[in-house]
Amino acid sequence: MAAPETPRKADAPGRLRATSRQLPFSGPRTVLALILREMSSSYGRSPGGYAWIVLEPILGILFLSAFFAMVGFRTPRLGTNFAMFFATGILPFTMYLDISGKTAQAINYSRSLLAYPRVTYIDAIVARVLLALLTQLLVGAVLLTAIRMMFETRTIVVIDRILLSYAMAASLAVGVGLLNCFLMTQFQIWQRVWGILNRPLFFVSGIILIPEQIPPPWNERFLWNPLVHVTSEMRAGFYVGYDAAYVDPGYVFGLSLVLGLTGLVFLKRYHRDMLEL
Repeated sequence: MAAPETPRKADAPGRLRATSRQLPFSGPRTVLALILREMSSSYGRSPGGYAWIVLEPILGILFLSAFFAMVGFRTPRLGTNFAMFFATGILPFTMYLDISGKTAQAINYSRSLLAYPRVTYIDAIVARVLLALLTQLLVGAVLLTAIRMMFETRTIVVIDRILLSYAMAASLAVGVGLLNCFLMTQFQIWQRVWGILNRPLFFVSGIILIPEQIPPPWNERFLWNPLVHVTSEMRAGFYVGYDAAYVDPGYVFGLSLVLGLTGLVFLKRYHRDMLEL
């Protein structure tokens, strides 16, 4: 009876080379798998699923438009349609909240998967950022198109200013989210502190009040909030004659870069320790 054939030693390097060739492609595949997992867990189990992502802001804008009409605010600060005025402020603001929140909770959300060597904390962060970004862009396109079709808004579309507003919102969200990802995972109390600090953010981000309405010297302090630059740039992309010359993209992108790099430095140094908390 012939003895079983033993594996040849020459096969091992070949297998190692094949594995090494696959490694550069593991990142995109892992990110895609994480995106599909989050879509299934977040939207696939509720009635309506992904449709609620679009319906929620529409219903919210309609409710607030009706509320402000009842209390006497029938004419918005810009234009003639309150739904359009509110949408141009709330959409970039919502993008910031969604992306920053998803980024901040990336490690906590994917903690069980980060035990696998092929899944890194960068994969988890990139997957959540991409999904939130694409979702918010879809919501914005559908909502703004629907409002312009249903109402006489007297607006134009300046696509470069709209895209700049979204770029500022996304970069600021990622920068804040990366720093908060470290702080919220390392220090559990920071999540509550951050929630308290964010409560007045809706009222000081240019969603209802525009900077031109605020008297000096408070209007200059109002511009310290980078989200005011984001919402004002979005409105300049729709309203004719609204220049928003005070918008400073360099300030927003610079602040985003500082916060993001600080968060990445801490995450790279402490991410292994954070997984053991």
